[in-house]
Amino acid sequence: MQLIDTHAHLTDPSLFGQLDAVLDAAAQAGVGHIISMACDPDDAVSAIQLAHAHQCISATVGIHPHQAAAVAPDAVDRVASLSRRDGVVAIGEIGLDYFYDFADRESQLRVFSSQLEVAQGRQLPLVIHCREALDDCIRLLSRYGFESAAVVFHCFSGSAVDAERIADCGWRISFTGMVTFKKLTELQQVAAAYPPERMMIETDSPYLSPVPVRHVRPNQPAHLRHTAAFLAALRGETVEAFAELTTDNARRFFQLPASD
Repeated sequence: MQLIDTHAHLTDPSLFGQLDAVLDAAAQAGVGHIISMACDPDDAVSAIQLAHAHQCISATVGIHPHQAAAVAPDAVDRVASLSRRDGVVAIGEIGLDYFYDFADRESQLRVFSSQLEVAQGRQLPLVIHCREALDDCIRLLSRYGFESAAVVFHCFSGSAVDAERIADCGWRISFTGMVTFKKLTELQQVAAAYPPERMMIETDSPYLSPVPVRHVRPNQPAHLRHTAAFLAALRGETVEAFAELTTDNARRFFQLPASD
């Protein structure tokens, strides 16, 4: 069984400080590839370095909405330059977060729009962070011509209506360990009925440890096997078949080679 963790923050100090052990545990759990997400240009440089050092890692470049008000004036230009580096497979995570509002909304909208302009010139998928901001995310993605493009709303936790709106634009969602949480029944219903050809899974490490390791910190890519097992059972599939399905979907989405 081989899995792909489509969204992890391996540059986070809690994981980076024990990276060899994290990667060994992932391999033993059947996680053969990890997409290491960036939150700002410096983070992207570190993720790219990891991708160059480890065949099992790919990198993204992007400015997280939480960082939108604090980044340097040349940050978006750096994202554009870094997006051309070897090992980079997506632009992300980018988007809008109106739940925490760690950055003012004007800054978030400006930085998101600027990164979408960069992405227009690159044949790379987009990884979207969207919390309480779906209307504006859809509006801007559509404005910049990304309808039916390779776009994933990561760590989806919205309603069935939200999932349908995203699907109507030709985009997809991915599921974290949150889907294993007992009270998130609507999210489980979305996952149970989600089209198999669009299904992808992630850990969002070091956050959101799944049941039965929900108390374990930090979350890490090895724990993806628990989310996979839960979703396979939820959908009435074998874990092996579900792993093959999600791995194939992730490889196509991120344009990864057929084998590592």
